[in-house]
Amino acid sequence: MRKTLIALMFATTLPAVAMAAAPEAGPAPFAPGPMMEGGHRGGPDMFGTLDLSREQRLQVRKLMGEQMQQRHQITEAFLNKLPAADQKAMQDQLKASEDKTRSGIRAVLNPEQQKQFDEIKQQQDQRRAEWAEFQAWKAQKDKKGQ
Repeated sequence: MRKTLIALMFATTLPAVAMAAAPEAGPAPFAPGPMMEGGHRGGPDMFGTLDLSREQRLQVRKLMGEQMQQRHQITEAFLNKLPAADQKAMQDQLKASEDKTRSGIRAVLNPEQQKQFDEIKQQQDQRRAEWAEFQAWKAQKDKKGQ
């Protein structure tokens, strides 16, 4: 289950990493533009036009972080209720979607950027493996402690 959520989080953050790796000339990131006009739901422009003070931005960031954690907990609770076959099917579908997105992003990059992209992916995979190893160790330790 955690693998599914990790894969889901990875799939949603991968485009952001790719965009950060290859900055383009043009408007600053999250600047109001044609794609964000018209009340883009939850987009960065939503708060950019409010002229928030530093304290307000920090409070909003904290609230958004809490909402993200709650969303994660709710999602995990519902996913845990799925039968194992459905969980596996969902993991496979998420993995296929992630691979397709990664291939599309990689195709857009120049050879130097592709090399850097591959290195970032390798580092992420390594961190993910270390995290899984830690989680297994922790579960084993907790089992022994009971």
